[in-house]
Amino acid sequence: MRAIPLLALLLSGWSTVPAHADEAQDWLKRLGRAEQHSYQGTFIYERNGSFSTHDIWHRVQDGQVCERLLQLDGSAQEIVRVNGRTQCVSGTLVAGLESSPGASSGALDPQKLSSVYELAVLGKSRVAARQAVILSVKPRDQYRYGFELHLDQETGLPLKSLLLNDKGQLLERFQFTRLNTAKTPDEHDLQPSSDCKPLQPASPDPSGVADIQAWHLEWLPPGFQLTRSSARKDSQTKAVVNSLMYEDGLARFSVFLEPVNDPSVAETRVQIGPTVAVSRRLTTPQGEIMATVVGEIPLGTAERIALSVRNGPAPAKP
Repeated sequence: MRAIPLLALLLSGWSTVPAHADEAQDWLKRLGRAEQHSYQGTFIYERNGSFSTHDIWHRVQDGQVCERLLQLDGSAQEIVRVNGRTQCVSGTLVAGLESSPGASSGALDPQKLSSVYELAVLGKSRVAARQAVILSVKPRDQYRYGFELHLDQETGLPLKSLLLNDKGQLLERFQFTRLNTAKTPDEHDLQPSSDCKPLQPASPDPSGVADIQAWHLEWLPPGFQLTRSSARKDSQTKAVVNSLMYEDGLARFSVFLEPVNDPSVAETRVQIGPTVAVSRRLTTPQGEIMATVVGEIPLGTAERIALSVRNGPAPAKP
């Protein structure tokens, strides 16, 4: 990972107290509503020194949001979503693509986010031949990454997003090279290719519900909340795998809890670009469990979370 020289505007913006916090919150609200615009375009995605190019079609019609993504480099990788739910996939899309700021920004709460991020409008830019406003989203602690967002002045759509660590190093880039908001994608645009295979949703396992309630985190980074929990049966091992998802409004991570019977299975500590995976073996009355934390959060944060996984219900708050 190498440091990316940033514009003087960005460097000065991250070292000063934001003068336009209210304006920044207004732009964050617009970003939260931007998903309701129909558009089509092409964007590049950079991660861990690797680039890929994608076409995207996004249509909002009769209360339904349909979206198709097609990778243009290498093998044709594709995904189609309806109202945020994946309908079909082909190949292996770049990890983290679905969690880019353009993918799911409908539930942004500026008031909540301002408690853990410092928001500021840094100025204006031009991306994909469109005028944009630069929004700095700087973390107030070391437990999450920061963003530099270039939001379309007309629609609030993120034309460019930079994910930055505390040293200003670029971890991930999402940037449109072409965007058309005047033309609504039609049925042909949204029709998946024959290589896009329908995704069979994992059926929840009722026997795992009690197991979910029997796990908690002794430590949670400020601002993060449990937003989803599930239990499913692994099709190969037949073991019940529990998962817990936590979000702060922008960042997210998941904790996976899976029985492990093989003593040779080792704990892991891996980082690829902004994504980390830290696992820890736990001994419980039910047997050995591997707890794995996966998300776009700093490695130190993931390690502390993994160390805080506990078996049993969370203690009552005083």
